[in-house]
Amino acid sequence: MIRVILAEDHHLVRQGIRALLERADDIEVVGEAADGQEAIELVQRLAPDVLVMDLAMPRLDGIQATEMVRALGGATQVVILSMHSDETLVRQALRSGARGYLLKRSIPEELLLAVRAAARGEAYLSPAVSTSLLDEFLARQAVAEEPNIFDLLTPREREVLQLIAEGHTNVAIAHKMNVSVKTVEKHRASLMTKLNVHDVAGLVREAIKHRLVFLD
Repeated sequence: MIRVILAEDHHLVRQGIRALLERADDIEVVGEAADGQEAIELVQRLAPDVLVMDLAMPRLDGIQATEMVRALGGATQVVILSMHSDETLVRQALRSGARGYLLKRSIPEELLLAVRAAARGEAYLSPAVSTSLLDEFLARQAVAEEPNIFDLLTPREREVLQLIAEGHTNVAIAHKMNVSVKTVEKHRASLMTKLNVHDVAGLVREAIKHRLVFLD
């Protein structure tokens, strides 16, 4: 039996995906999460075979959460769900350690295939996403790439940046992250220095540019 955690912030969408997964005799949904942080906590507690996770979620986006899942060192594989076929996002997802990248419009036909492939340790990309990306990524794995400035941010800095872009105040961010306001202020100052911006609007632009948040 393939044990799955489902992470999706829209309740009705999550229930629809769960119903689809539970039609399969070899798949069991053992937990649900409404944001990236909750997904990480469930993975730590339940150690599922596969985490099926939306790319654009509150608190931690799918890419950040995938990096944290991989850092845990367990056997859980990640399948990313996304409305976006942008090649940059696909590369980021694969680089973060995701085993699958599935376009939401393809869920009815491809979700079970992606989950089963991930459970076997195999990669799965929606055919609508250029399959050449997978070959390119695998070929580059052993080659050091020139670091992007954004890649130099710590996971905590990226988390703060996403929360700033979502409109949270320093006090609210401190509460969500369980740190002091002073710590949040230090992260904010570090972000401005590393990204060479001087105000919140600049930080928001960087978050949008690097797909931590999405414009509707």
